[in-house]
Amino acid sequence: MAFMGLSVSAQIVDKDRRYDAFFLEAICERAKGNNDAAFDLLRHCVTIDSTKSEAYFYLAQYYGALKQKERAIACIEKAVALEPTNSTYQETLANTYINMRQYDKAAQVLENLYDKHRDRDDVLGVLVQLYEEQHEYESAIKTLAKLETVEGKSERLSYAKSNFYTQLGDKKAAIAEMKKLADQYPNDQNYRGLYANTLFVNGQKKKALEIYDDILRIEPDNRNALMAILAYEKDEGDPDKADALTEKVLLSKNITSQDRILLMRQEIGQSEQEGGDSTRVLYLFRKMLEQPQMDADVAILCATYMNLKKMPNDTISDVLEKVLQVTPDNAAARLQLVSYAWQANDMSRIISLCQAARQYNPDEMAFYYYQGIAYYREEQLDQALNAFQNGIGVINQQSDPDIVSDFYAVMGDILHQKGKDKEAFAAYDSCLVWKDNNYGCLNNYAYYLSEKGIQLEKAEQMSYRTIKAEPKNATYLDTYAWILFKEERFAEAKIYIDQTLQCDSDTSAVLLEHAGDIYYCAGEKEKALDFWKQALIRAEEAIPQPGQPVEDRRQILTRKIKLKKYLKE
Repeated sequence: MAFMGLSVSAQIVDKDRRYDAFFLEAICERAKGNNDAAFDLLRHCVTIDSTKSEAYFYLAQYYGALKQKERAIACIEKAVALEPTNSTYQETLANTYINMRQYDKAAQVLENLYDKHRDRDDVLGVLVQLYEEQHEYESAIKTLAKLETVEGKSERLSYAKSNFYTQLGDKKAAIAEMKKLADQYPNDQNYRGLYANTLFVNGQKKKALEIYDDILRIEPDNRNALMAILAYEKDEGDPDKADALTEKVLLSKNITSQDRILLMRQEIGQSEQEGGDSTRVLYLFRKMLEQPQMDADVAILCATYMNLKKMPNDTISDVLEKVLQVTPDNAAARLQLVSYAWQANDMSRIISLCQAARQYNPDEMAFYYYQGIAYYREEQLDQALNAFQNGIGVINQQSDPDIVSDFYAVMGDILHQKGKDKEAFAAYDSCLVWKDNNYGCLNNYAYYLSEKGIQLEKAEQMSYRTIKAEPKNATYLDTYAWILFKEERFAEAKIYIDQTLQCDSDTSAVLLEHAGDIYYCAGEKEKALDFWKQALIRAEEAIPQPGQPVEDRRQILTRKIKLKKYLKE
């Protein structure tokens, strides 16, 4: 009698083909980024054949993305169970356990992985960390021993084993471990130093100190021995001996910059606790800075300390100059020197410092700013404009808005003085984008608009913001009064020019002339004539300013006084 349908083997073949077809389609959809379709196809795969691992592996990733941790773990565990020799599955499962802080399960998976792949010594390193996290120090030591069979004995492995023995309270084993390393490399004093460290930590201080002394007899500048003995002398030894040893350590050629910084911070802290006498601290700094290979970081700390102790700028500058000799790209040192030059009103020095900085620190915006300001104060307008325009090229979203705003504000002032009002107003607009309450910019922008007789409403709004912010600022009050005058609001203008005169202790020719013009148009002609006469006296005393020759103002004022009336310019 014949059976109907497919044979068992044919059914298996058919199931395999259907599984493969759906799995390949799932992978294609995944590659296209159609993750919903891929997810559905993979779930269908496991209903077709639950004995194949690939679909479970990919499903674990999707469940993980959906924050369904239990299903994700179940899928990757299923994949590992179906194909226990697949290292990718095992690593994924171990990482999943680690992320969930199930370190014991992760360790077991990695142990199985290493048993099947003895060439994976990287797995042993992870195992050591897992065992340490769980305080399973004996397992960590056994794992390190496996690493030693692969890599050979080393400082890193021996030191780790010794520390684990110490954690277990087995001082004898901890010491023995480091002794083996020192005995294996008897001519390496650093290994002997590690052995001495272990002796010291485990209570055998006398023997440790003897080894340190012997190391220094052979290598007088051995860093580890010097630092260890210094720490001992500071904690338990003779203070005078500790001070002498500190100086020796600081001047040692093998001591790192970090060591020197740490020791000097300790010296500074101790000095401040004992009353703040800077004599010893400055002596130590001086001795270090006299060395042929000066440490720039130490020099920076020295300058910072000198600044704390309020020492003269010239003295601090000498140290900072040495920093730049060693590290000319040290922006912090150069900016401090710029600050001192600024305090001394030494514009030439600022220009020189910033010019060099543009070579070594081309992306540091502050140097373009200070150089531009220095040129501006020296009335070298073209050079100032060039510095600011170059500085704009390094502005980014992380730039300081205050400095960027001032960049554009001063550029606007320069462009105005050069008669390029369109470009000047564009620069002011950029300034206010970065900082809309830059009152100096608002004032100048408003005043120059009023001088041209354009956009007076905008000018008034900007100027009003300045006097609301600083109601006693004579410059701002004068601008606002002048804009009201330009709008022919003479009575209001007179109120604000009176406030200006009250707030200004050294009335300028321009302000007095404004007062005269306003008073004249407000109907007080005799008072206006008196203001114009005062303005002429001030104009004759004044130093010429860029963009407005004194002689021109004198002539205009003389005509007003002679004709006894306001002349519209």
